[in-house]
Amino acid sequence: MFTKYFLTSLLVGLMLSLVGCHTVPQTGRSALHLVPSEQLASMAAAQFGQLKQDTPISTDPTYNAMARRVGERIAYVAAPDMPNAQWEFVVFDDDEQINAFAMPGGKVAVYTGIFKVVKSDADLAVVMGHEVAHVAAGHGNERISQQVLAAGGALALQMGTRDLDSSDRQLIMAAYGAGATIGVMLPYSRYHESEADEIGLIYAAKAGYDPRAALGFWERMEAQKNGAPPEFLSTHPSGSTRIRKLNELMPKALEIYKNR
Repeated sequence: MFTKYFLTSLLVGLMLSLVGCHTVPQTGRSALHLVPSEQLASMAAAQFGQLKQDTPISTDPTYNAMARRVGERIAYVAAPDMPNAQWEFVVFDDDEQINAFAMPGGKVAVYTGIFKVVKSDADLAVVMGHEVAHVAAGHGNERISQQVLAAGGALALQMGTRDLDSSDRQLIMAAYGAGATIGVMLPYSRYHESEADEIGLIYAAKAGYDPRAALGFWERMEAQKNGAPPEFLSTHPSGSTRIRKLNELMPKALEIYKNR
């Protein structure tokens, strides 16, 4: 038992030394990342490709043009924080899913259901900025790293040898907000959501979108709850808490928007 514990501790320590801490862009927070970013991007690309095969893609020209137009502007300002991203913006045809997510490598999904709440390019910039912020900040990697430590190093060994099975790949996908698609949820923490709001607001402002759109958008999202919240809100802060924090961030975001 002692030998097993010692080897596990040694393995986890090795992973910590090889990968170690990551500095979150825009906020400067230190975060633990155990999975190499290029490995996450490779797996995300494969999973995103499978999702495109399994899920109907919208042919609505308005939705697709809007996603591409806004996505490209968000990608441009996020590029320094995600320098190796191969950006792709896909609108999935599912009016029941009020949801969006982004994955490593610049893979961004928007579901047609979210256009019940999105009324303008600025609204969509709030959504895309928030989701891209999760990736730029490495929130999924941070959650996976916590799972690695909780698993006692077994998953760390698989990641180190690039030998992930299907359940581990699902964990990767769930860590980046695609849980509803694959039936696995690994929720972002409240702190991650607040940090993504902050970074996403900065991205939207830098991209030329009025950050004040965030206030109306999140109020409309909150109004969609009607019992069970939309997938997009299931792990988010309460509406009143979010609006209060957004108002605290607004002076900085408005300064960026006006001086860009």
